Amino acid sequence: MQHLVQRDPRTCGQDQTRWTLAGIRRACPWLHARSLPGVPTILARLHVVWKRARASIRSPDPDDDGKRAALAAILDQMRAHPQRSRVLFLDEVTIARQPTLAQAYAMRGADQARAALSQRDNTLTRVVATLDAQTGQVCFRRAKRIMIATLVQFYHDIRATYPDAETIYVVQDNWPVHTHPDLLVALAPQITSYPFYRPGNWPTEPSAAARQKWGQLQLPIQIVPLPTYASWCNPIEQLWRLLRQTVTHLHRWADDLPRLREEVDRFLSGFAGGSTDLLRYVGLSTGLNS
Repeated sequence: MQHLVQRDPRTCGQDQTRWTLAGIRRACPWLHARSLPGVPTILARLHVVWKRARASIRSPDPDDDGKRAALAAILDQMRAHPQRSRVLFLDEVTIARQPTLAQAYAMRGADQARAALSQRDNTLTRVVATLDAQTGQVCFRRAKRIMIATLVQFYHDIRATYPDAETIYVVQDNWPVHTHPDLLVALAPQITSYPFYRPGNWPTEPSAAARQKWGQLQLPIQIVPLPTYASWCNPIEQLWRLLRQTVTHLHRWADDLPRLREEVDRFLSGFAGGSTDLLRYVGLSTGLNS
């Protein structure tokens, strides 16, 4: 029964897109003798219930399997040589001045918890951060905008955090800015089997200004691209979920933007020394630290 309800009803001769009680009874000969009102009772015993669906998407990247395999190989390498290489998951998040809505405890009845909004502009704050796949350590940089210069400065921060690592693998999504030629000129030559995506009107070579400013850095950082549109492959997304649950949902600092930013910094700084609890929360503890 559990397998049946996961199939498209049309593949079972049902002229509909969702299963109904009548459709399930028709598809199961052993239910033909049962009354229609009795079918839900049987379904409940088999742990099948009527529930709301959720949106789902699969990455359209033709290299999906290969990129996942490459990431798994890099994680294996980290386990084998933890002092020589590091694997960091990178992402950016935008934090608005206004508190985000969420559920909260309140008195029964018409009263509800309130998200106290400011009459000021909904100023946005950006944060770029990495999550260490081995220790749960978080490095971050806050800025008004995440630009190429911001990312280069952040890569400086990463190198300063891991001065002895021979190679630092930074796993990230396919935002074109991540692989802009002016950014890559600051890094060691990239070794990857997968092409970096860039808009057609972007340059393919770094500018003279970028070469002069960052060309001598050669930071030992290798970019590891995730499958396209596959945010679920990046565990740091769960860190943003925890940030929203702890800090930004229903916060009281809409009229005190410096305090809101201070609270965001304080939350992320709490993982500066690593955290096994955070690793467990984002789903990285199993297998990575054994």
